[in-house]
Amino acid sequence: MIEVFARTASSRALPSPSARARTSLGRRAVASLCALAVLASTPVHAQRAPTIIRDAEIESLMRDYAEPIFAAAGISKGSVQIILIGDRSFNAFVADGRRMFINVGAIMDSKTPNEIIGVIAHESGHIAGRHLVRLREQAANAQIFAVAGMLLGAGAMIGAAASRDRVGTTGTGMMGAMTGPAEMARRSMLSYQRSEEQAADRAAVGYLDKTGQSSKGLLETFRRFQQESMFRTASLDPYTISHPLPAERIANLEELAKKSAHLNAQDPPARIARHEMAKAKLFGFIAGPDEVGRRYPLRDMSLPARYARAIVDYRSKRLAAALEKIDGLLAEQPNNPYFWELKGQALLEFGRANEAIPALRRAVSLSPGAVPIRVMLGHALVATEKTGFVDEAIRELSNAAAREPENADAFRHLATAYGIKGNVAMAELSAAQSYFASGDYKNAAQQAARAQDRFPKNSGPWLKAEEILTYRPPR
Repeated sequence: MIEVFARTASSRALPSPSARARTSLGRRAVASLCALAVLASTPVHAQRAPTIIRDAEIESLMRDYAEPIFAAAGISKGSVQIILIGDRSFNAFVADGRRMFINVGAIMDSKTPNEIIGVIAHESGHIAGRHLVRLREQAANAQIFAVAGMLLGAGAMIGAAASRDRVGTTGTGMMGAMTGPAEMARRSMLSYQRSEEQAADRAAVGYLDKTGQSSKGLLETFRRFQQESMFRTASLDPYTISHPLPAERIANLEELAKKSAHLNAQDPPARIARHEMAKAKLFGFIAGPDEVGRRYPLRDMSLPARYARAIVDYRSKRLAAALEKIDGLLAEQPNNPYFWELKGQALLEFGRANEAIPALRRAVSLSPGAVPIRVMLGHALVATEKTGFVDEAIRELSNAAAREPENADAFRHLATAYGIKGNVAMAELSAAQSYFASGDYKNAAQQAARAQDRFPKNSGPWLKAEEILTYRPPR
């Protein structure tokens, strides 16, 4: 199941499926600090909060790619969350030491798993090297340097005005005195970032070598960047960008890669097969039907092609055709949890919740750790509005919420389930938690206050409501 989450404005109703917010970003829009992008980042005024993609299959694949790299980098298992961004560009970044963001476009455009593993290795270099912490320290120093310089410049301007000395004190000179230190600080910062990018590149090659994997995928990524930027970097001042130029990075990486005993290592066939299925799923859900048709023409009867076409049928509201194709996939791989999940999703979203439940139960049994599937099962159980399913829904959704306390959807459906059961206090508390996870702190506090009045003071639910009421979002 691919779900898209975008940060939304506050509303008085519980978040609807078309207006959900995923808050694994730390409840604030995240700016890219350490990214694979070649050129300078988008201007601040053009930046928007990222769109988050949730999918159990692709998240599982990314974790499997990352775990050996994290181990090689000395990053504790489970300490870093990989988050998928709904952007078609080839990019990845880390925003702190706990979250790594990968654009779905990187997966869709990659030719091999090794390319994405190389990207993960590079970003792991930033995390292991604590580059973000050190970058913030460098930024603070640069800011002090710039402010001090601007004050000195202002002092020079005042002195010149008082003496009426015209030598070297034209308006241009004064502005240079004001802006010069800021520009020097900016260049100092960018130089620091370039050195950290190069350090992450070197670390990535080391992690890949330690895990017996090739650096060719990482090299291919930078060659792609070089092709995309070759007409844009000719006139750039290399001291005014935050990343080394592609040609420079490629040359440095090639020198390191040649020393590796694993340069010619290949991805295992099973990994390649999973990668192609993930790409097909992304194309099926994100690309238009025409693009999918060109990439996976009818003559292509491979499993990924049939997967993508089944998804397109479902998205195009051709339910019968989609179910026929999904059943064909299940006949070939009856223990694939993601085929069962797709069948359940299609049935649920076409108003056939009762029929969706067996498929989703099967998917959960085959992939018990997949929170998005468990949330969908809870949703289906609630959607039947049958009291006989309510207890099961509460178990499934409570399990999902415990695993992912920031999952707004789990709490939203949980609120509905408690409402059906007549447990008003828990319904209000779950609604508060859903609002809170969505970043709507005003409505979260209102619901928490109502809920708290219904619980004994200092009980577990009372304390959860108190946490919401006393929370103050960072400025």
